[in-house]
Amino acid sequence: MPTIVVDKYRLFEALGEQFTEETFQQLCFDFGIELDKDTEDDASRPKDQAPELHIEIPANRYDMLCFEGIAIHLNIFRGKLATPNWRLADIPEDKMQTLTITKETEQVRPYAAGAILRNIKFTQASYDSFIALQDKLHQNLARQRTLVAIGTHDLDTIQGPFTYEAVPPKDINFVPLNQTQQINGEDLMSFYENDRHLGRYLHILRDKPVYPVILDANRTICSLPPIINSERSKITLETKNVFIDMTATDQTKLDIVCNIMVAMFSQYCAEPFTIEPVKVISEHNGTTRVTPSLATRTMEVEVDYLNGVCGLNESPASIAKLLSKMAYTAEPSQDPKLIKVTVPPTRADVLHPCDVMEDVAIAYGFNSLPRSSPNRSVTIGKALPINKLSDIVRNECAMAGWIEVMPLILCSHEENFEWLNRVDDGKTAVKLANPRTVEYQVARTSLLPGLLKTLSENKAMRLPLQIVENADVVLKDESLERRARNERRWGAAHYGKTSGFEVVHGLLDRVMTMLRFNFVDEEGQDDGYFIKEIDEPTFFKGRAAAIYVRLDGKLQRVGELGVLHPTVLEKFDLRYPVSTLEINLEVFL
Repeated sequence: MPTIVVDKYRLFEALGEQFTEETFQQLCFDFGIELDKDTEDDASRPKDQAPELHIEIPANRYDMLCFEGIAIHLNIFRGKLATPNWRLADIPEDKMQTLTITKETEQVRPYAAGAILRNIKFTQASYDSFIALQDKLHQNLARQRTLVAIGTHDLDTIQGPFTYEAVPPKDINFVPLNQTQQINGEDLMSFYENDRHLGRYLHILRDKPVYPVILDANRTICSLPPIINSERSKITLETKNVFIDMTATDQTKLDIVCNIMVAMFSQYCAEPFTIEPVKVISEHNGTTRVTPSLATRTMEVEVDYLNGVCGLNESPASIAKLLSKMAYTAEPSQDPKLIKVTVPPTRADVLHPCDVMEDVAIAYGFNSLPRSSPNRSVTIGKALPINKLSDIVRNECAMAGWIEVMPLILCSHEENFEWLNRVDDGKTAVKLANPRTVEYQVARTSLLPGLLKTLSENKAMRLPLQIVENADVVLKDESLERRARNERRWGAAHYGKTSGFEVVHGLLDRVMTMLRFNFVDEEGQDDGYFIKEIDEPTFFKGRAAAIYVRLDGKLQRVGELGVLHPTVLEKFDLRYPVSTLEINLEVFL
């Protein structure tokens, strides 16, 4: 889960109450977030630095990735604040600023959106939070800027209408942010190659025939997304009017990022929670639209469903009051069996009545929910053998000091194949027919994408990081009616300043010994396991091995271990070596 660091005193001031560490921790627990750390009594904290709170946010709550989001929602939850009425300024379309997308952008980043925050008043704290939210969205929802990139500009230094174009690198000349000299687009890659912050994004444009640029009415380059903005339109503490441009390869993610970005900081405008829209004109399909949408969604949810799952017996009016604590607007429907729920534009994670039900339970209080025994149970349950085996391996890894993770079973096609230097043979992966986003295109055929994404999102943690996972992958199987099957696997990854191959190998030996499998000679006939060097593009040459198991005289290849190839690390934005192992656990049953 993302961890947001906020100024303790400033947050308590925004909440209008002074909390002890215990009472604030309880508030966080009640709301469904977690206080990870309070630096008030931390001896390593500099004396001139205010105490900080490290708060873990659920991965689906993109609207709480900043100080403002945390403060707003905790105040709504505590009944101190009504849900903000985020709205667009009442401006005729012919008077709006425009952003025109040319046809050439289809080659690189075809989608764009814009918004304007008028008469905004920054403090150093709110300015820092504004920049930090962009970074958090880039790293999480925007998937390292591959899906969405955000640019912010001082509108008083540039002039609309704006155009979003894609031009050859040789035709690009501008002064990048925090630089003093002009740089040509052809020199951009070499200039930022060794930049610790921007170097990780160069692969998005590298080798493209054209680069995307945002231009103002005077043909001045405002930004070169998704790499860097222009120094000319740099925002500062004195900036009063902010123009926000967003470019993307995924329309759904673009709309979510656009709504969240403006909703969180429109409270600092002269008219709080009011955003000036931008008219976006698309030349490649001839359409126009106004962004941000700030559209709410209304859904009708069965009262019996909400009560039944939570074990409650609340009236529709009472449920509506509970939902108001979670930033919804709800009211009883004309049908007494239904409740009409309006989802705010910042809650893109609410997709189904079960999401509403979860928020009803949070608002009521998980610890206050009635407890009862099942009254319809007519079976005797017991653990499946594969689950018992997984628990044994899980416990052994925990005792060895490894941390268990639980990534999603869906991932993008690139993560499952191209980023691991693997080729899709068309016979292995189960693909989603109509994925909502590029993040969820296939059911994973390996545990490695999830492990590596977990490492990538936790690079700030102290090294080495040692993580494991016991979970299923999905494989095509034409012999079955459903044409696919789950396979339980165990995977591990070591991330540190050394390769860690011996550490991963040692974990393998420990778990195999615990499973009563001895290390045996490859040429022998005894039951046990051995490893044999392999040359596969996922791994560094000469630093990988296949894992073989001989059981009842039958020899099977059950997995691999090795040091990952540098190109794999680059795709997952990892700076240091990673050693991994992955084994099919089902062969041990």
